[in-house]
Amino acid sequence: MLPEELSRNERRQNPPPTWGRSDRFKSRWWKRGLLLVVMATVVTSAAMFIPDASSSRDTGPKLTYTIKRGDILVTVREQGTLESSNNTEIKCNIRGYSTVIWMIEGGTEVKPGDLLFRLDTKTIEETVSLQKTNAHIARATLERSTANVKKGKIAISAYLKGRYALQVKSLERDLAIAKSNLNTAQKLLDQSELLFLRGYLTKLEVEANGFTVAEAELELKVKTTELDILKRFTKKMQMETLNGNLTASESKQTADKAGLAMDEARRDRALAELELCVVRAERNGMVIYPSAAAWKNSPDITEGATVRKDQVLLLMPDLSKMQVKVGIHESIVERIKPGLRTRVTLPGITLDAEVSSVATVTRPAGWWTGNVVKYDTIIDLPAVEGLKPGMSAEVEVIIAEHKNVLTMPIAAVVETVDGNFCWVKTASGPERRSLKLGDTNDVFIVVEAGIQEGDEVLLNPIEFIQDEQKEVLKPVGDSTQRSEDAVESGDKSKRPLAAETDHVD
Repeated sequence: MLPEELSRNERRQNPPPTWGRSDRFKSRWWKRGLLLVVMATVVTSAAMFIPDASSSRDTGPKLTYTIKRGDILVTVREQGTLESSNNTEIKCNIRGYSTVIWMIEGGTEVKPGDLLFRLDTKTIEETVSLQKTNAHIARATLERSTANVKKGKIAISAYLKGRYALQVKSLERDLAIAKSNLNTAQKLLDQSELLFLRGYLTKLEVEANGFTVAEAELELKVKTTELDILKRFTKKMQMETLNGNLTASESKQTADKAGLAMDEARRDRALAELELCVVRAERNGMVIYPSAAAWKNSPDITEGATVRKDQVLLLMPDLSKMQVKVGIHESIVERIKPGLRTRVTLPGITLDAEVSSVATVTRPAGWWTGNVVKYDTIIDLPAVEGLKPGMSAEVEVIIAEHKNVLTMPIAAVVETVDGNFCWVKTASGPERRSLKLGDTNDVFIVVEAGIQEGDEVLLNPIEFIQDEQKEVLKPVGDSTQRSEDAVESGDKSKRPLAAETDHVD
């Protein structure tokens, strides 16, 4: 038999060991068991070194506080930034919208004549060119209208002293000739009638002379009528026409004057706006950017930004008149009044100041403020060197100051639907007391009634008094019923102390 066949037979008779599913599960559970043993050992060791760890919360020490008289200061703290109450606003004086092509850095100290910002002039230069052309056209139109007015006045004078006078004289001459002809014809007729009676002329010749008289009379009437029509109607019609033309020319002249003035004003305004595209400082001082919206991360005025007419581009604050603007929450804004003392903490300095004004309407709220409603409050600062706009400030407004009053920590007070309570340490155990509370500063609270000076009260009594834990968790109806039962039975919810009591002064 070949060696290879012998080797295969040996492998068939002695196969290598294999791991089944049951073996894998056994290995996994063995590892988990070992881990549990190690953890149990660690816990046992910790319990040996911390002997009180196995004691219950009820048997642990309880902290107390001795009631005493003292002063309490009620304040509210808010964050704000410095700003000047007297800012010189540098605005965009160009109509419409313009593009900023260069802007000085905020916080720069400037001198008179220093460049502050420059706006794009392309559109304004085109406007200047157009308005200059319009002004020249308007002036030419006005000159033409002025010439027409002068022509109208001359036409009236020329008609009255020229054509009309000539027509009158011509008609008067014709009228005089007609009268002379009539007179001559009449004499000739009279002479011919006399000669006819003497037999020297025929009747036909007399009739011819009579016809001549009739023709002369008719000619006289025509000339008289023409002269009357000229004076009564033709002159009036012509004068109305000439006066109307003059009035129209004068109106056109007035309109052209207004048009020229408008075009020149537009031209001059465009030239002035061209100069306003470059703004320089007029005095010494610091320039800052105006405040941007609360939800923005950068100022509104940057190079390449579009600005509008009367938009504030820069501010030059008066550093001798600084103030802090803070937002006061709506829950306490009614207690903030002008004149309240404040402490303003700035980097490296603390100043005493006072509230100068409180806004009557809330500042805009949105997602960037967490929808928190606050009212802007202004605190005027004294004149101090080194104050600059934008510095962060912490303002502590002193709302009230109570002298020589009983105070206790807020941690000792339990608030329920039945009122406010605390637990006083007595010889027989903790005794619940009903409290009448006053002002608070979120650490201590003024006690007006319910305890006396020298009493020791438990701090955070809910942590130890199981009955009061159930009381706090009860619904409103159950708690009210329990309070009524306690009043009728005279129960004061006494419970013996289970261990020693630690004192906190």
